[in-house]
Amino acid sequence: MSDQDETGENRLRRELPEEVPAPAPRAAEPEDTGEPVLTGRQRLVKGLWPPRVTRAQLIVALLLFGLGFGLAVQVASNSDGDSALRGARQEDLVRILDELDDRTQRLEDEKQGLEEQRDELENSSNQAEEARRQTIEKERQLGVLAGTVAAEGPGITMTIVDTKGTVEADMLLDAIQELRAAGAEAIQVNGVRVVAGTYLTDSGKSVSVDGNKINAPYRFKVIGKPQDLEPALNIPGGVVQTLEKEQATVTVERSDKIIVDALRPAERPDYARSSSQ
Repeated sequence: MSDQDETGENRLRRELPEEVPAPAPRAAEPEDTGEPVLTGRQRLVKGLWPPRVTRAQLIVALLLFGLGFGLAVQVASNSDGDSALRGARQEDLVRILDELDDRTQRLEDEKQGLEEQRDELENSSNQAEEARRQTIEKERQLGVLAGTVAAEGPGITMTIVDTKGTVEADMLLDAIQELRAAGAEAIQVNGVRVVAGTYLTDSGKSVSVDGNKINAPYRFKVIGKPQDLEPALNIPGGVVQTLEKEQATVTVERSDKIIVDALRPAERPDYARSSSQ
């Protein structure tokens, strides 16, 4: 290439402008809607509140509330039931434990007696005579429980003096239930025999037992083990303390011989018949 041509090419390069880089694209500016621009935290809060609750979430919340309420009531009930024992003295707690041990022993004795009867029937040479003897004995026992025959034995006498007229039927019923739980085998209240179907109702300032109106003082004659019956009435928060809170006076006396002679008529069932052949 000639010097002339090279000089013309250099001149042309000098005359052409250098390449200018294209400007960077500008971000689109937010359209002005008249509302304030929210920050990220403000948008997060706006999305969470107010909460949007669906029907399923509401049902689950109600179920959880009901479950929690039930648990709270159960805990409160257990706490109220144990409050009397928490405040009891050591000797009272020992007496309660002894009473529970006595109840367990009575059940064991009853079990042993039934097993002995079974063995006698199996080993007796004259099983028919032995069965007849046991039937007569069982009839006598059932007669005592049903109140159709008189009974006597060791037990207690409990007298409730109610000068204020504050003793109600449910309090006497609690006393009967406590005595039964302690092993009472026969109970008589003011000349009325207490049986399995006995009911008590309030009758003005007095109480009715199976429809028979009785007045204070209320006198309980109970046959059973005195060492079990008396402590059962005197446990903390028990029958005696409840009656004394109502300003009634309660006395309990042990005796080697209690006579329960109030009788109930033997009623023949109208429809029930023995299923034994």
